[in-house]
Amino acid sequence: MTSNRKKLISEMLKGIETGNPSVVAVVNEEKYIQHNPQTQEGSEGLVALFKRLSKTSPRVNIVRVFEDGDFVFAHTEYDFSNRNIGFEIFRFEEGKAVEHWDNIQKRQGPNNAGHSMVDGTIEVSDLEMTESNRELIQSFVQEVLINGELDKIPDYIQQANFIEHNPRMDTLDELRAILSSTINNDSDSIRYKRCHRVLADGNFVLSVSEGVFNKTPFTFFDLFRLNEGKIVEHWDTTEAIPPKDKWKNNNGKF
Repeated sequence: MTSNRKKLISEMLKGIETGNPSVVAVVNEEKYIQHNPQTQEGSEGLVALFKRLSKTSPRVNIVRVFEDGDFVFAHTEYDFSNRNIGFEIFRFEEGKAVEHWDNIQKRQGPNNAGHSMVDGTIEVSDLEMTESNRELIQSFVQEVLINGELDKIPDYIQQANFIEHNPRMDTLDELRAILSSTINNDSDSIRYKRCHRVLADGNFVLSVSEGVFNKTPFTFFDLFRLNEGKIVEHWDTTEAIPPKDKWKNNNGKF
């Protein structure tokens, strides 16, 4: 069942299609903290953004939406002048959104296995496993993605049934190769440095991390689906963090 907060966020994101300013009423503009460095503070920034985007005849597809305590997070597909995939996170206080983070990437793929950046399982299940799944992903990100302990991959991933949605790879061997290049300090490697947040809703867990790609600061949002205590499906977006002199607010990406 979709909660009222998930419904409000879904309506607000769909409001990008029309530029309708009324859907931004879910935001408490007096408290709102915007972490997208390319968007101004407060609901007035969102109203201006929605109005500008509506002129591109956009389409918004909310593929998945989740809730974790005071947070609602969504996996979205945007078709503006170009097609993008995003993750959106909103923090609520007293029924209003007061803080927002996101990560947007140009749509690519499908990968060699035929999987797109958004297809796959949608239904949330195993709500009783929320906390244990959160803890597993926290450990996976720290030990495998940050520390590079590749021998522990079988402890976390159900290798026989694993489905990868990253457009640049589709097998665990390719994942190992990418992480190995990180360990060897290759110039074009992806390096995870710090995990800032892990949100969970049943069998789905989203991690928010920072690091570098090609020596450029990047943000990594990774969505995992788990089954029986192991990762069985993965989606992600990566986005470069713009130089600070280009930011439209001073809140930082995280």
